[in-house]
Amino acid sequence: MKLSKIILGCLLLSIITISCNKSSQTTSTAATVTTSGEYNDLFVPPSITGTNFNLTLAKATKQFKTGAATATYGYNGNSFWGPTLIMNQGDDVKINVTNNLTDQTTVHWHGFHIPAVMDGGPHQIIDAGGTWSPNFKIKNNAGTFWYHPHLHMKTYEQLAKGAGGFIIIKDPAESALALPRTYGTDDIPLVFSSRRFNTDNSIDISGAYGDYLLANGTMNAQVTLPKQYVRLRLLNAEIERGYDIGLSDNRTFSIIGNDGGLLNAPITTNRVKIMPGERVEILVNLGNDALASTIDLKAYNTGQKFGFPGAEPATAGDFGSLLNNKDFNLLHIKVGATTASAITSLPSKLASNVYWTNADVTNSRTINITGGQAGAAFTFDNNTYGFTSINQTIKLDAIEKWTIVNNNIFGHSFHVHDVQFKIIARSSGTVGEHESGWKDTVYVPLGETVTVIAKFDDFSDAVNPYMYHCHFSNHEDGGMMGQFIVK
Repeated sequence: MKLSKIILGCLLLSIITISCNKSSQTTSTAATVTTSGEYNDLFVPPSITGTNFNLTLAKATKQFKTGAATATYGYNGNSFWGPTLIMNQGDDVKINVTNNLTDQTTVHWHGFHIPAVMDGGPHQIIDAGGTWSPNFKIKNNAGTFWYHPHLHMKTYEQLAKGAGGFIIIKDPAESALALPRTYGTDDIPLVFSSRRFNTDNSIDISGAYGDYLLANGTMNAQVTLPKQYVRLRLLNAEIERGYDIGLSDNRTFSIIGNDGGLLNAPITTNRVKIMPGERVEILVNLGNDALASTIDLKAYNTGQKFGFPGAEPATAGDFGSLLNNKDFNLLHIKVGATTASAITSLPSKLASNVYWTNADVTNSRTINITGGQAGAAFTFDNNTYGFTSINQTIKLDAIEKWTIVNNNIFGHSFHVHDVQFKIIARSSGTVGEHESGWKDTVYVPLGETVTVIAKFDDFSDAVNPYMYHCHFSNHEDGGMMGQFIVK
């Protein structure tokens, strides 16, 4: 890169705003000591299966570094993160969420198609000491979803301290496939994020990026996986950083699902980009690896295009990090013994999704990414979020085409509540195969326009809104959110 481009990049970056009751439960324990002198055992969150769930968010501590323990948040007694909720399509579920913090919170069911009043956005506030008990029918397809706080101006802080958890939805079609699904053995949920620490080991929430990579809240994580196909459910829960994920020997793997569930067929690749809020399910074949051999899951983030979050050259400051513009490990994998029910081949067909096209569209609208200049917050259509403002009104059962335009300073991760959409166009070229399924979050790079189609069905409410927003939590806290009602 020429010097002039580097200077221009630094100038642009300097103005970006930092901005249960249960039928069964499995418990896992986080490692607190190194197992090999270099790595720590991966924490696999406990799982809860049923139709009635209890979640309690409370203050906790976790020993990340030598010295003082770090103040964190966790659900159900975990020191960081929370249990994985396993649900079945068609079930009526109730979730009792108790807030034992001294601050308000909310819990958003990310990716769920549910009534707005149950959505857990900024409007469904749970006061300190209070309990919120939403109930709804599971309408989504089998897939990997998650829950996290969505309190306006506090999302960054609460997520950074560890408030969040996975949700796995099952359905008959997915269950009929020969796929790895033994939770914690050959089916592993992996949430990636990074944190920066103050000198007293408290979590620093002043910048966009962390210095130390965490996998399920574990620093320098390792896991032993069986010598067969394994399923990794990847979630980017960063404040802002993106990942370009691959394996250390550059082998291929198969993408079988993204945000909204299974793809129609597996996609073979050796790299996949995943941005904050996005999920990708991959199958990795360890069947040809020697017992006790190792391989690393890595982020190949060196030399990304300008505007890619985490590609900045700085190592300190608001947009600096020890991980910026570097390749780094996400997870160290050791190959263990094959299980009795090993999956050793890959289905050629996974699902029969039928997607909306331009011919189905009943209304179109354009949303522009604006703001961000001279220290101002990023916005949509020059409107800063307002608690009572309705930015879009949508007719029930409308099939809408949304075009998101980003000609402004930096890339963003665009998330829509309530619906799963189909990405039909990118101005930069063909939509990537890895994002060919149903999506609720899409990366909109600098200088690019992305077009999606969704149907807004089943739920109407003239009072309670859904959200669309950037899933960089510092940006949404700064007001990069809009609201829509369906009626």
